[in-house]
Amino acid sequence: MKIVINGCYGGFGLSKLAIQEYLKLKGKKAYFYKYEKGNFRKLKEKESAWSSVLTLTKDYGDVIKGKYKNEDYFYYGAIERDDPDLVKVVEKLKEKVDENFSKLKVVEIPDNIQYVINDYDGMESIHEEHESWS
Repeated sequence: MKIVINGCYGGFGLSKLAIQEYLKLKGKKAYFYKYEKGNFRKLKEKESAWSSVLTLTKDYGDVIKGKYKNEDYFYYGAIERDDPDLVKVVEKLKEKVDENFSKLKVVEIPDNIQYVINDYDGMESIHEEHESWS
């Protein structure tokens, strides 16, 4: 089984390109908006998307007036780390998949292992899940 983890201090994050590629595999398109002066403004094609950016799967125009629908919101942190499409994107884009504070990699573990991802200041490792008591 292949699992995506972050290999540096900082935390799991996907670049704008990686989000676009991931959503394309899911049959959707990504639209990025930045919060400025009380509104969300659509990012330009070359504009960075790593800080305070909203990702939607529906185009709301150049400026969002009013509210967007929750079902149009996309959060990459909710992706299961063993999602085959996420693995494909990381393997395809290599270092282009990384956000400013991430260095993603694919780790392979035996199939059917119950695992947990351990996080220390954003650097992640995979551990076999087992019982613990306190």
